[in-house]
Amino acid sequence: MAVTHAFWLAGRQATGEDTFDVTSPWDGRLVGKVSVPTDAQVEEAVAAAHAVRDEFAATPAHVRAAALDHVSRRLVERTEEIAQLISAENGKPIKWARGEVGRAVSVFRFAAEEARRFNGGEAQRLDTDAGGQGRLALTRRFPKGVVLGIAPFNFPLNLCAHKIAPAIAAGAPIILKPAPATPLSGLIIGDLLAETELPAGAWSILPVANDHMPALVQDERLPVISFTGSEKVGYAIMDSVPRKHCTLELGGNGAAVVLGDYSSDADLDWAATRIATFSNYQGGQSCISVQRVIADASVYDRLLPRIVAAVEAQVTGDPSDDKTDVGPLVSEAAAQRVESWVQEALEAGASLLTGGKRDGASYAPTVLTDVPADTTISCEEVFGPVLTVTKVDGEAAAFAAANDSKYGLQAGVFTHDVQVAFRAHRALEVGGVVIGDVPSYRADQMPYGGAKQSGVGREGVKFAMDDYTYERVLVLTGLAL
Repeated sequence: MAVTHAFWLAGRQATGEDTFDVTSPWDGRLVGKVSVPTDAQVEEAVAAAHAVRDEFAATPAHVRAAALDHVSRRLVERTEEIAQLISAENGKPIKWARGEVGRAVSVFRFAAEEARRFNGGEAQRLDTDAGGQGRLALTRRFPKGVVLGIAPFNFPLNLCAHKIAPAIAAGAPIILKPAPATPLSGLIIGDLLAETELPAGAWSILPVANDHMPALVQDERLPVISFTGSEKVGYAIMDSVPRKHCTLELGGNGAAVVLGDYSSDADLDWAATRIATFSNYQGGQSCISVQRVIADASVYDRLLPRIVAAVEAQVTGDPSDDKTDVGPLVSEAAAQRVESWVQEALEAGASLLTGGKRDGASYAPTVLTDVPADTTISCEEVFGPVLTVTKVDGEAAAFAAANDSKYGLQAGVFTHDVQVAFRAHRALEVGGVVIGDVPSYRADQMPYGGAKQSGVGREGVKFAMDDYTYERVLVLTGLAL
């Protein structure tokens, strides 16, 4: 009998009237059943969060920091259990699942550190003008209100952490909606938060169905929305609530640019290995996975066979096996979509160098060349283990090719030239430029987000806290400055 998992309503466990099944994309087995909150229970959670917002904002920093430290420590203690759960519900290879738990450990630790130093205040003398004599301005940050966090399936623990931890650190109540395909990892965070002394109502984790989200999005008691997911859904949310503050971390089709100075055998081996690994990790289901390789003509012929060999060396199969590099996609429907996009590219004249085969929810790591620019796989985010490789002449052409996309999340540039690095930083229309590596590198404390259609706002603990709060100025009068 599969366990039925309760949800978290205003800091306590609760069950609703219905349940839904969570199944493994690898073998279809039942991983668990999840209780679904009723409309009345959702209303109770929203009302509780709204009611506690002033109390929570005034909670001493040490209380919030202690709670966050506690979650971080408990994640360490339960790493293997949680990693197995991520792998089971998501299909993520166990080695990547363990890494995800480690990242969530860091997110909660970073949040505890930021809670202790955030909102320290900045003093500004106003007597620089005669009208401000004897006046001093003190600026502090205060929560905008309750946060509605909407998390995706691809990092079911860490991206829940990126919603919850900054909100708690900033003193903002949060209602988290985990992805319907992978709710169990997010619910585990509730197990750990329930062991802390945070005020009742400060957090809820509600596995509501997607079709119930419009009502939550529209609710005026939830003035801040933090969404990670598809471009279509993210911008539909923003368009529907133009007066709310929305942080949107949306899609990408990350480019890895390999320039002519990155030309030694060791350079090309490193680039090929990194490209192969990070076009296929998480089954390619990462917004910053490598989807496009843009290689200078001077290194293209030596780089391409290395990439193909490195992709073919990726071990596919059972995600519970420590040796597996690439597991299934989140569903068979997702793999069928990838299959159709590859087939469209081949019919349009692309060349298949390896891969191109589907088995249920699994899709073989794939490399394409000569892909027409107007095909879906060139224009959209594939969110699967597919890589395209393009030859260009020179730095300017490489940067233009990288920018030839509606997305702009991150880019990687393989070069040894620091001047080129700074030119790339200026020229590339993305939220982050990674030099000497793939676009898939993300440190959880750094600002993370995109340009163009890749979203608005920034995650990364401190930067999310900035998004969840606003500046309020206090002017003191009659001071002897």
